[in-house]
Amino acid sequence: MNDLLKTMVTAALMNLTLEANAAVLLVGSYTQGTSQGIYRYEFDPRSGLIGSEPVQVVKSENPSWLVLSADQRLLFAVNEQGEGKGMVSSFSLGAHGEIAPLSQTASQGDDPTHASLSHDQRYLFVASYAASSQPGGSLIAVPVARDGTLQPAVQQERHSPSGVDPERQATAHVHSAVPSPDGRYLYASDLGADKVFVYRYDGANPTQPLTPAIPASVGLPPGSGPRHLLFDAQGRHAYLTLEMSGEVVMFDVRDGALLERQRLPLTDSDKADAKAGGAVHLSADGRFLYVSNRGTANEILVFAVAEETGRLTFVQRRSVEGDHPREFSLDPSGHFLLVANQKSNQIVVMQRDPREGTLGKTVQSLPIDAPSDLKFLE
Repeated sequence: MNDLLKTMVTAALMNLTLEANAAVLLVGSYTQGTSQGIYRYEFDPRSGLIGSEPVQVVKSENPSWLVLSADQRLLFAVNEQGEGKGMVSSFSLGAHGEIAPLSQTASQGDDPTHASLSHDQRYLFVASYAASSQPGGSLIAVPVARDGTLQPAVQQERHSPSGVDPERQATAHVHSAVPSPDGRYLYASDLGADKVFVYRYDGANPTQPLTPAIPASVGLPPGSGPRHLLFDAQGRHAYLTLEMSGEVVMFDVRDGALLERQRLPLTDSDKADAKAGGAVHLSADGRFLYVSNRGTANEILVFAVAEETGRLTFVQRRSVEGDHPREFSLDPSGHFLLVANQKSNQIVVMQRDPREGTLGKTVQSLPIDAPSDLKFLE
């Protein structure tokens, strides 16, 4: 066998090995620029490299947040449009992550920015932020058929704003809707109200699956702007980012109630433009919490999580090497962390030490216009 043929065979074998070991990475994006919608990439968990070209591109308007069903056969996306154009879309997923459109329904609110599925997979809960419109943001419950098709929303909830910040809190701005790990409650973080609203969930009620819990909300500091909420696997503790004050809050969870136990700053700066708390994720083993701070900071913060109490201890502050880390994700192997830098149009892949939780060198910066969310198929 001559040298050229050997080289070709070796390259082919390497490509086959890559394909066999590759994970599927789905990327949501904003489409005001060159982005077309949802992108499907191959990700190599050995090297941390994303394929230079997407395997598939699905045209969709501003699919800024992605949701996977429990069996990973369905994909849902919010279409973050204003002026009455907000939508929610569903897609089927093939054996290798192939995406095919299924259905679409109105979000009944402007700028839908977050969604989640009930644990019984019967409802998609959609948070509409409503950046500039009256009467402001809202929460809706969208029935999901067994085949993944979406029905018109059966319930809509609106909250009263705090009005502390006359520009950003004049109306409600629901930023996320997150079920409890046991599926009994839903938590809606409202940046405009400075509250997390708590609802009981009853999937058997076809017209009102959500009813206010007792207590119906937990208050946060005036002008703090709650954004994203996250529970640990056991549902004993929860973590919340405060966008406007640039903080992370740790709660104990008791019968659906959130009891604040700790609040830590994400920056030492007093300047408002350095405070922009964003995404929050736990490592698979629950030992480390990762939080993004956007604005002029553009960092990922790493905290160690105490096993018994859930309390946080600062570990590391790491630049995202870009602008506006809208979302980030830990890869299935736990050895890499990927950041969607929306305004610098790139996905940055960093090495991660699973034992120490720390973030190491950057292994890739992949150009992509306005990435906003990252989800792995496992």
